[in-house]
Amino acid sequence: MATPFRLWENAQIVNLLPAAADAAGRTSSYVSVKYGHKAFLVCGVNQGNAATVTFTPLQATDNLGTNSAGLTAGSPIAVDLDTSTSTGSDQFTFPAAAASYTTDAGLKNKIVVFEIDPVEQMNPNNLASGNPLPFNHIAIQTGASNAANITSAYLLVMPLRDQRLNPPTTYV
Repeated sequence: MATPFRLWENAQIVNLLPAAADAAGRTSSYVSVKYGHKAFLVCGVNQGNAATVTFTPLQATDNLGTNSAGLTAGSPIAVDLDTSTSTGSDQFTFPAAAASYTTDAGLKNKIVVFEIDPVEQMNPNNLASGNPLPFNHIAIQTGASNAANITSAYLLVMPLRDQRLNPPTTYV
């Protein structure tokens, strides 16, 4: 018998960056992770030009991006720099944890995954600026690249362990 697991019952899935050309770089909307114990930013690039692409997770105090900043600690990262079924692999490599990741210049389809523990990697009190508002919203930013590079990103939020079928929305 199959393991009783359904992704949509165990994670909220948010399309942060719909696939689009990304010459100038762009920043997604900010969504809440305050009801999640872990989040995964799954970033993709269809690299049609040999210009690298940088992905940077951002945190903010609300869905408008107020007090936006990078994460306070590096995230574990998993990458697959060639997802092609003819020349690539479905196996990930694991560079050192970091606040951002820059792809290589190879003309391949790529996946970059950031594992984010909001308690450990987001500054809950922003003590450096004296702001008592918690950082509980997240977005992804891409760096300037080339119009032939198509980027996209999804956020998967694992709800707090006592919630399952209908966790609170991330769109607040």
